[in-house]
Amino acid sequence: MMKRPHADRPKTWFRHNTPAPSAWRTRGYLPHFDEPGLVQGITFRLIDSLPREFLDRCEQQLQALPQHRRQIEKEKRISKMLDRGIGECHLRDPRVASVVENALLYFDGKRYNLLCWCIMPNHVHSMIETFELYRLDDVLHSWKSYTSNEANRILGRRGSLWQREYHDRFIRDDDHYAKAFRYVEDNPVKAGLVAKAEDWRWSSAWRRRRGQLLNERNR
Repeated sequence: MMKRPHADRPKTWFRHNTPAPSAWRTRGYLPHFDEPGLVQGITFRLIDSLPREFLDRCEQQLQALPQHRRQIEKEKRISKMLDRGIGECHLRDPRVASVVENALLYFDGKRYNLLCWCIMPNHVHSMIETFELYRLDDVLHSWKSYTSNEANRILGRRGSLWQREYHDRFIRDDDHYAKAFRYVEDNPVKAGLVAKAEDWRWSSAWRRRRGQLLNERNR
């Protein structure tokens, strides 16, 4: 169950207009802004969802752009490529999608507030409000470790399920929150999988709509 409807936006980001240098970290891959008490948009993907050649080509084609513009353009291209559903798309399997959804929901309200989510065929979008004592990196490790083991058991496979890295972006203000929320829930529509966001089974939009219908039936 979602802890907050769309209209009830958390306010914790207003004290974080500029990220503190100490909150940024990197292991030599993508930089991450990891500080408790923020609203974060997160994307993580299956290991075979983006061809290595595609990523190398992006780097070559965009290297002349300033760093900020380069990152924005790269994210746009990656998002478009992910929506093409490349790879084995293990998340199409309802059993695997259910494992991932249950993992997202399990610590909702305990380690974070899960604000919205969408499980696509080869990647996952979510937005959470992080809690003190629970680092974003630890939250992602918990999600990915558990779901990888369970998915491998279900599918009868071995090896890595998820790409090691993930993408995160802290939410700056109300406008950014609204846009990020719509982006997450509208992803299946954008990818041409459904006509309306609430028709996509593995999403907060579907779950929220289902809750509304149940409430109406129980009146």
